[in-house]
Amino acid sequence: MKSYCGFIAIVGRPNVGKSTLLNAILHKKVSITSHKPQTTRHRLLGIKTEGDYQMVFVDTPGLQPKTPRELNKFMNQAAMSSLADVDVILFLVEATGWRKSDDWVLEKIKKIGAPIVLGINKIDLLENKELLLPFIKQYAAKFNEIPDAEGVLPREGFDQIIPFSAEKQVGLEELTEALRKYLPESPWYFPKDQTVDREEQFIVSEMIREKLMRYLKEELPYSLTVTLESFKKEDNILRIGALIWVEKDSQKAIVIGKGGSMLKKIGTLARESIEKYTGEKVFLEMWVKVKKGWADDEKLLKQLGYEKD
Repeated sequence: MKSYCGFIAIVGRPNVGKSTLLNAILHKKVSITSHKPQTTRHRLLGIKTEGDYQMVFVDTPGLQPKTPRELNKFMNQAAMSSLADVDVILFLVEATGWRKSDDWVLEKIKKIGAPIVLGINKIDLLENKELLLPFIKQYAAKFNEIPDAEGVLPREGFDQIIPFSAEKQVGLEELTEALRKYLPESPWYFPKDQTVDREEQFIVSEMIREKLMRYLKEELPYSLTVTLESFKKEDNILRIGALIWVEKDSQKAIVIGKGGSMLKKIGTLARESIEKYTGEKVFLEMWVKVKKGWADDEKLLKQLGYEKD
């Protein structure tokens, strides 16, 4: 019996809905989300096996043209390195408007040479649905406004254009059906029941960071990261010790909150999410530590688990 398997890179500018889409396609939360851009910092593979097809989705950090911080440079390089050998690129934009940063991402991915499917997300936010067709025509024309890269065969336009809503799960069947066409005949790379390539500890640390991203204000979430100091099961309880790293003493005070209120709130919400994901009863302890300048220090970034490739 024939089987098909291939890699599908989900790319786009920050906060366009890449992680929300992946979670919706897999019917399982594997990638964290928030309304703040640059929530995703690491490359993650989400695996959907159905019928004869195994679709390996590459969820990448949002690409951005201005990268003053070393952390942003890491995320950009992680996103671009993920595109090297993919079978198809799913380029996400929003139905509510094409932005200048979308042009920049399109210029980058046209250099790859892989088929590009344009996914127009958030169609549920269009108040006038009659505008969708004109938007599709407008977006289709964007392809030829960006010059073709040297050495890459010129193309007439996007290989396909699919409108959908990841949040409302509208049009996802049409989207996955369109993407299947680009998968080569191949043995599957992962077991049928596997949905993510990361270890459980990674998902857990990301779930804690998700709550910090959602409930801390302004720029503070971009100045922190999370690592696990302990992760073990004892007496039918999953015991987790997590370190929250910030850059300044003043940030540490904000994360802890008055009388420890913020840290307690984050801990409760994170524990509930982890228990839902693991199916285990969880005991979670968290500590906040200062590591000055970690987001601008390449050596510290590597120590904290950030990778360019």
